[in-house]
Amino acid sequence: MPKNKLGGNKAKRSKAGSEKQKKELEFKEDGQEYGQITRMLGNGRCDVACFDGTKRMCHIRGKMRKKVWCNQGDIVLVSLRDFQDEKGDIINKYTAEEARNLKTYGELPDNVKINETDIVDGEMSDDAVEFDEGAGVDIDNI
Repeated sequence: MPKNKLGGNKAKRSKAGSEKQKKELEFKEDGQEYGQITRMLGNGRCDVACFDGTKRMCHIRGKMRKKVWCNQGDIVLVSLRDFQDEKGDIINKYTAEEARNLKTYGELPDNVKINETDIVDGEMSDDAVEFDEGAGVDIDNI
């Protein structure tokens, strides 16, 4: 039996999918809407602020699970449901470059922030630590 010189199955997996292929930019059709992920909920679900002004709870489709990782602040394509307006399914995640292209084509609004995770409105997204300038400690004397 030959000696394995590469490593385990993860090394073989990474070698097979190392080259990135340029895919065609997918635009929305009727029954679909662009959105930005505001919060990850777990179990393949997340809150998405769609650009039609509706906030929806969306489910990551099975084809994308564990292959395409979605994070807070990502621009996604949401498939709307006929029977539930407040829910949808994430069918595509756009990279930062693709999102910029969509913005230049006029598909996304101008006020969309790409590559920023602090998009939570009304909530403090950091740990709420504030430093007081006049606390009585002079840094120069230290």
